[in-house]
Amino acid sequence: MDHSSRLPRWGALALTLLLALATACSKQHEDTAPDDRISPKARAYLTAALDLIQKRALKRGEVDWPEVRRTAFTRAAGARKPSGTYPAIEGVLGALGDGHSRFLSPAAAEKLSETSLQTIPGLVAKRLRSGPGYVALPGVQGSMHTYDTYVRQGRDAVAAADRKGACGWVVDLRGNRGGNMDPMFAVVAAILGDGNVGAFVEADGKRTVWTVKGRSLKAGANPPPWPAARPLSRTHPAVAVLTDGRTASAGEAVTVAFRGRPATRSFGMRTSGVPTGNTHHRLSDGAALVLTEAKEADRTGRTYGGPIPPDEEFLVEPQDIGTSRDRALDAATRWLGKQPDCR
Repeated sequence: MDHSSRLPRWGALALTLLLALATACSKQHEDTAPDDRISPKARAYLTAALDLIQKRALKRGEVDWPEVRRTAFTRAAGARKPSGTYPAIEGVLGALGDGHSRFLSPAAAEKLSETSLQTIPGLVAKRLRSGPGYVALPGVQGSMHTYDTYVRQGRDAVAAADRKGACGWVVDLRGNRGGNMDPMFAVVAAILGDGNVGAFVEADGKRTVWTVKGRSLKAGANPPPWPAARPLSRTHPAVAVLTDGRTASAGEAVTVAFRGRPATRSFGMRTSGVPTGNTHHRLSDGAALVLTEAKEADRTGRTYGGPIPPDEEFLVEPQDIGTSRDRALDAATRWLGKQPDCR
């Protein structure tokens, strides 16, 4: 019998111990800089943040992690508290190159989650004189009270426009810089109609499908955050979607959900270019990593990785939106006027 590829038992054990020691030394070297003088608490904090980013980030496979981690610990040299590592963490998020991940200090994270509004500026719906309904969806971020207000205000306005005989819909996402997509979808779910309307797609290919059922949207196995909206008088209306360069993040998610939908056309300008899904991770001191972990895909399976172009492009300055110079809105209403329900 050939024993050339086998080791005595003690030899194999020794080799295992040597490999483990080498790995530990390599890891220690990877996460340290010479004389970095980082306190144990700050080191543990930074290590935990880097481990999370390396494990979950959408673009984790495009990063030289040994180099990025060494640079982070060099940047955090002398840190005595977790706050001393914040610039290093921000540098790592920047190295991902996704243009969407960000770091929030404890104060910023608390302010973001506790913002409470009684009314949502810019969230309106109405029936246009030419016949279609019109709903403008601004971005939203804040407390659960704010989200509830957004959904109630938006749904009530859509229902009022529907009662006045809206024959189709303009969904205006211009200026929607994002935030939480759930309230936005809750307002337009009845317009979208039932079915799978999109998905998050992670780096490993795992998909979390967005499904509208009974005029309410859920993502994956999570139950819908709000009960179903009132049904519209027309269950499959024609829809014109308006976007511009300020349509970003969750605003782009709504844009994606309408892509591939029958009787739907988009007008305006290319979106901002971050059609990706973020997850908020609270760290031990109350700070937060807002980490990009997934691309967005439409109902046909097509994924998006940059600005989303409209079907018909019109340059409209922000100050001209809603005026006689709003060429995108004019084109959208003309197109809707040619659809069967609006003739």
